[in-house]
Amino acid sequence: MLKSVTITAITALLLSTGCAWVKTTPGGEKVRVLDQDEVSTCQELGTTTASLLDKVAGIRRNRQKVQSELQILARNSAAKIGGDTVVPISEVSEGQQRFAVYKCVGVSR
Repeated sequence: MLKSVTITAITALLLSTGCAWVKTTPGGEKVRVLDQDEVSTCQELGTTTASLLDKVAGIRRNRQKVQSELQILARNSAAKIGGDTVVPISEVSEGQQRFAVYKCVGVSR
């Protein structure tokens, strides 16, 4: 019983402090998040799906924090395939979101 209470208390504390669950990689730091209308001159490289836990110990995490962390994961993924921009192409659903990956810098059309 005490162990369960301790785990719940620690989880609540982490959720309330806004603890970052994911970190931006050095490559991901260079990737921007833009809207669809801002990438008309960019080359689309593909898509990526970012996912994470949106509940911890049955407690739903802050929606804005989840969305921010999904963007970080998408940026990290885009950097791995040579992208410098991501655009959300779906809503956040059960801890997942799809993004289009673009190469915008150095693209001439």
